[in-house]
Amino acid sequence: MWNLTAQSHVLVLTGAGISAESGVPTFRDAGGLWEGHDVTDVASPEGFAADPLLVWSFYSERRAALAGIAPNAGHFALVELEKQLGDRFLLATQNIDGLHLAAGSQRVVEMHGALMRSRCTRCDRAPFEDTTAYRKNVAPLCGKCRAAGKDALLRPDVTWFGEALPPGALDRIEAFATNAGEHLVFLAVGTSGMVNPAAGLVDATKRLGGTSWLVNLEAPVNASHFDHVVLGPSARELPALFA
Repeated sequence: MWNLTAQSHVLVLTGAGISAESGVPTFRDAGGLWEGHDVTDVASPEGFAADPLLVWSFYSERRAALAGIAPNAGHFALVELEKQLGDRFLLATQNIDGLHLAAGSQRVVEMHGALMRSRCTRCDRAPFEDTTAYRKNVAPLCGKCRAAGKDALLRPDVTWFGEALPPGALDRIEAFATNAGEHLVFLAVGTSGMVNPAAGLVDATKRLGGTSWLVNLEAPVNASHFDHVVLGPSARELPALFA
């Protein structure tokens, strides 16, 4: 039974499952390809260097597909939990769709960046909001660099295969968990729990003496590593769990 104390610190990790319930498409066919291309062709530094137009076509399609997509009851349940806990709450998400922020979550670590932001591949310009779905023959250039008489490509502000997570992301998560100690409640939502960071966090929670929960459509192979497993859509199960 979900039962928090005045000392409980809740660390939430969300994966693709919670976004899928809002209708966010996966963009991979049954063979794991996008329009015949392996995902590393469109989501890696090497792929971008080889064909930036192809990469921007992929991410522009993803941006366009978010039109009309809204947070679901699972997202809003996490917002309400954060309101109750304040700084004793931290949400780490592997999703890049921005739905947690759109729902109102504030203490968020976007581990894989954000689809609706771009950054320059050359200058120190800060990542900026960019919702443009560019045409297939367009790879956008940095306005700051152009103003300085240089051309530099923009890229989506997302973490690609082979890249490190955004600076400070893991430090913030680890510091939160360590500070919570035995009062840590780790909740994984919409992720299998079998691979990192979910697998590492559930084991770390156990070492700290905390409690772990999984809310997912299916039970993973390592379901026994979690103290509690709730099977079902998070849009239904999270509001019920927190109630």
